[in-house]
Amino acid sequence: MKIAVIQATTQISKNKLLFQATQQVASASNEVINFGVFENEPVLSYVQVAILIGLLLNTRAVDYVVTGCSSGNGMTIACNTLPNVTCGYLPTPSDAYLFGRINHGNCASLPLGLNFGWAGELNLQFTLEKLFAGPMNIGYPQEAANRKVHDTQMLQEIKQLSQTTMPKIIAGLSADFMKPISQKQDVFDYIFANGSNAQLMTYLKKVVL
Repeated sequence: MKIAVIQATTQISKNKLLFQATQQVASASNEVINFGVFENEPVLSYVQVAILIGLLLNTRAVDYVVTGCSSGNGMTIACNTLPNVTCGYLPTPSDAYLFGRINHGNCASLPLGLNFGWAGELNLQFTLEKLFAGPMNIGYPQEAANRKVHDTQMLQEIKQLSQTTMPKIIAGLSADFMKPISQKQDVFDYIFANGSNAQLMTYLKKVVL
């Protein structure tokens, strides 16, 4: 599994911690790629980072994204507006464990500012450990696992019916909003080298590069 790490500009100071914690909990067979946001890059709001997350997942360049913003809530909401992105808000290890077992998600948003006090880095590490602990998407609790899996499948079908496509979204956004997104060259370089959604990648080459 390829796991991307990317967070909003407001929490640049937490990037190294977020990346290292994800590396520590990911199994040896997983690849973790750090996309920042880094210092000396254009300022990217949580909404703009969510667009990048949507592109990483919809091009199938990565399989999972670990992200966050000051509260974690804004990023969760923004990501869930996008097609083929199911993002969980994970402030605690128990939230992470349940999301990983039940919700068939592909994106985890953590609070990187709110309540991030003394030992905040431990809560972050423990939360990510529980997210990636053992098999994912198996349902929970065990006696209700089949029902939980079925409910999640139905939710994914509803999401497909209710949402549009990434090209339509990008086409409707202003040039000013898209400019700093298009300048995140490391994301687009990775997408074009590793993505498998040829139709979306062809579109991006026309409108972003």
